[in-house]
Amino acid sequence: MYKNLKLYFNKSSTQARSPLKVSMWQAILAFIGGFITIFILVSLSEGLHLSLLIAPFGASCVLAFALPEAAVSQPRNIIGGHFITALCGLVIYHWLGNGIWALSLAVGLGIALMILTKTTHPPAGANPIVVITAASSWSFLITPVLVGSIVVVCVALLYNNLIKHRKYPTFWL
Repeated sequence: MYKNLKLYFNKSSTQARSPLKVSMWQAILAFIGGFITIFILVSLSEGLHLSLLIAPFGASCVLAFALPEAAVSQPRNIIGGHFITALCGLVIYHWLGNGIWALSLAVGLGIALMILTKTTHPPAGANPIVVITAASSWSFLITPVLVGSIVVVCVALLYNNLIKHRKYPTFWL
């Protein structure tokens, strides 16, 4: 048993360093992209008297503007991932309520469905928690989730393609 335990803990031992590169230019570009996106979402929310902003969209901005070439940052993943996980949260909430089992089931189901539909988007994993803890209605799926995620993608498309060395998206389907 000691040997198995030692093998288990040795898996988390490493001498490797982070492969991430520090780039002031990349940081500035990501800052501007995230700023513009959240500014637009909040402005539209106030102007239209609709809620288009949820906390997971801040994390989506990290991916869309700091790692626009990553698979999890593509339009299909941003829109699909947010939609699927919010739908999971709504179905489970309206079926089972807001208890620990409902929260756990909704998050796990959302993750599994994102994987199966090739729409994995890590920030979307928070949507079932947002949906259930806020006791959201079915309209939450349209605003803020669907409309807001489309705005995030539209800004990412416009902004990332203005930058000479970027091409966004790397895939649609």
